[in-house]
Amino acid sequence: MSHPDLSQLALDGTEFTVRVTPRASKNRIEAEGEQIRVYVTTVPENGKANTAVRKLLAKAIGIAPSRLVLVSGDTSRDKRFRVDLR
Repeated sequence: MSHPDLSQLALDGTEFTVRVTPRASKNRIEAEGEQIRVYVTTVPENGKANTAVRKLLAKAIGIAPSRLVLVSGDTSRDKRFRVDLR
């Protein structure tokens, strides 16, 4: 499973928005310009989809999942993340 290279986001304080589709057929990330779409097979309950999205994004960025903070959109399809390397 290949993901787009999102390593340009691996700077402390970088914030970006993603559009999430839960219950997808497979986990994947699509990046087109500034638009990032994340598809996860997980169901959106008890934060499971958010955890799956964080892990997938962190792998594509090249950082630990704990360094990716969900800033807003906990229960929304549109989520805002911040890279926190401190």
